[in-house]
Amino acid sequence: MKFLLSNIVALLLVFYLLSLASGKEEKKKDVYIVYMGAAAPASSPETLTQTHLQLLTSVIKRHEHPKLIQSYKHGFSGFAVKLSKDEALAMSRKKGVISVFVDPIYHLHTTRSWDFLQLQNSIETSSPSKSIKAEATSSSIGGEDTIIGLLDTGIWPELPSFSDKGMGPLKRKGWKGTCVNASDFNSSNCNMKLIGARAYSTDDSSLPYSFTDADSPRDDDGHGTHTASTAAGAAVSNASYYGVAAGTAKGGSPTSRIAMYKVCGLFGCSGSSILAAFDDAIADGVDVLSISLGASSVFSNPDFDKDPIAIGSFHAVEKNVIVVCSAGNDGPLPESVVNAAPWILTVAATTIDRKFESDIVLGRNKHVIKGQAINFSTLRKSPTFSLIYGRSAKSKSRSSTDQSASHCKLESLDKKKIKGKIIVCKNSDDDDTSNSIIVDQLKGSGVIGVILVKDQQKSIASTYLDFPVTEILLQAADELFTYINSTEKPVTTILPTVAVTKYKPAPQIAYFSSRGPSSQTKNILKPDIAAPGVDILAGWPMTLSSDVPPGKKPSGFNLLSGTSMACPHVAGVAANIKSWNLAWSPAAIRSAIMTTAILMNNNKTQLMTDSGSVATPYDFGAGEVNPTAALQPGLIYDATPKDYLLFLCNYGYDKAKIKLISASIPVGFKCPKNSSKDLISGMNYPSIAVSNLQGQEKRTVSRTLTNVGGKEVITYIVSVQSPVEVEVKVVPEKLQFTKKNKKLNYDVTFSVKDFSKKSDLFGWITWSDDKHRVRTPYVLSRK
Repeated sequence: MKFLLSNIVALLLVFYLLSLASGKEEKKKDVYIVYMGAAAPASSPETLTQTHLQLLTSVIKRHEHPKLIQSYKHGFSGFAVKLSKDEALAMSRKKGVISVFVDPIYHLHTTRSWDFLQLQNSIETSSPSKSIKAEATSSSIGGEDTIIGLLDTGIWPELPSFSDKGMGPLKRKGWKGTCVNASDFNSSNCNMKLIGARAYSTDDSSLPYSFTDADSPRDDDGHGTHTASTAAGAAVSNASYYGVAAGTAKGGSPTSRIAMYKVCGLFGCSGSSILAAFDDAIADGVDVLSISLGASSVFSNPDFDKDPIAIGSFHAVEKNVIVVCSAGNDGPLPESVVNAAPWILTVAATTIDRKFESDIVLGRNKHVIKGQAINFSTLRKSPTFSLIYGRSAKSKSRSSTDQSASHCKLESLDKKKIKGKIIVCKNSDDDDTSNSIIVDQLKGSGVIGVILVKDQQKSIASTYLDFPVTEILLQAADELFTYINSTEKPVTTILPTVAVTKYKPAPQIAYFSSRGPSSQTKNILKPDIAAPGVDILAGWPMTLSSDVPPGKKPSGFNLLSGTSMACPHVAGVAANIKSWNLAWSPAAIRSAIMTTAILMNNNKTQLMTDSGSVATPYDFGAGEVNPTAALQPGLIYDATPKDYLLFLCNYGYDKAKIKLISASIPVGFKCPKNSSKDLISGMNYPSIAVSNLQGQEKRTVSRTLTNVGGKEVITYIVSVQSPVEVEVKVVPEKLQFTKKNKKLNYDVTFSVKDFSKKSDLFGWITWSDDKHRVRTPYVLSRK
């Protein structure tokens, strides 16, 4: 189904491009976003819309009637409109315009979690110091008046995950959101849990498709329903994926409220809709924004003033809204992380301690080989089915080769030899044909089961529904092939999937999770934090039944993987922190999450990737999120809007542009004369990244810590973990907080002795009292 859909999308795009080629270039118009920065405090929405129309009429021909596709007039100023290239260029030269860019199309970052995170809280988070636990005992504490907004594909409101049972009215004043009425959605679909639902459309007649249903926030994809229930879904007992992964499904902040902003449809998420949703969410009064979508790192990342997510999140943070975004699914390539602006909390994906096993049973001695997949096999559990290796079933065709047959390319196989048997196929990441296509072709040829031999096990368990398929690693395949080669009539069976919990080691960094450093901001470490994002069970629309096993009813839950799934985990944690600390800034909440992160797996060893290599802060940022400890961080690294303005100065924006971007520029603010990207390292961030550092060179950065613990008079002592290639000196080594001195500074001087063996060096700076451990990762690079 997904393969067919992708072909339809490709054909539509081809027709669209052909239609453009056949038309006259001078008449071609695209949707452009005109970004004008902060909305003037005294300007009403109506006044801003008129300003946008007047600006538009100044660049288009007189006989044309301008029409705004979107007008941004609450959290910031700007609009989306169809323009020619010449008109867009003319618009970019107008006074008050910061940037003009073609409306980009972004994509969703999808490819037991909360219980696992709770268990991880008891694991030592740093050696050799003893484990320090927060006094809080639940990741779901608080959140009753906290509102989580999601920019996604919509929501399926009837699911039990969105029940408001036991919830009272919103006590806090100031919520201005709404539930729109549509043909399949109205205000009665909302309740005390789902308090807002909006939808957006590109309304672009030049495209052969619409990116979203123009009027309905109902989810026709499933992604938004899944992320919303992960972030703030109510607890639902007896949840499972057709009997697999059974347990209680719940969100990270089950007492928080949800507001859904549908910006994505079947073909992606338009930048103009994303900005419209940001604009509304800021005005509505959300506390947290969870955004599981973004640009692709395959193409060059847009600059911060041309990236709808960076633009919208900047203005949201100015209004005290914390923005949590997925890091992207282009891993394990380096420099693949997206959503890397320093005002965004960027989330990588990890595994949990649950594995979906579908084992193989061999021969009369019933030897078991462990496999991984999700299938609801109805084969007998006794090994009585004939087993054949693909290469042994090679056809006599001249085009057939040992390699193509061993990889079970259908045109290379003798169908008579494989019919009614379980076939073994080699499969590698380099294969052009996907597993699902190979399996479907074999199933259609009479095969009764498939064993895929992988050269590298992926953390995601592939789903094959009722057809018996499992995947094993090359090491396990040695046993399998030894049995096949030593037996005249090998037999086997494939067992249905069982969920194995307390699997070790976990967490591991998922192979697909995008990696740092950021190509835009190497002096800010990205991603910031990691969270569960592999095979996450959460709510699913009941009508999306293409993946329902035969004879089963839709379950209302699905297993999905991606940094899309990791993002709402952190959004839920942020909402809980916010509910207990209403005055905290987004930077303070980010700091609480990052400095309390976990660096060990459930084997009490350092975090690894799912390929077996040692993970680094480029993979996980500060570590795996710790929902309980984050509620009591002890100290925080705070930041104000001025810090982000200085970042923009050092990044290369001039004061005139920054003055247009921000609504909170202090009187007399000036960019430093020596502004440079190297100075970004000095931003008061919960991690430290220093680039362009040469051997034997010393570099000093400063940080400010604020005491938010229970004791006003307290002393913290520093400890440093560093590789042998670098010397780290922290001054002072003690921070003595008092009632009058709640904020204290410290300097860190890095001196690299040798960069010859490694281009990047990692370490940690930790401040500890008798209860808290406040950890800051650092990375030093010579590029």
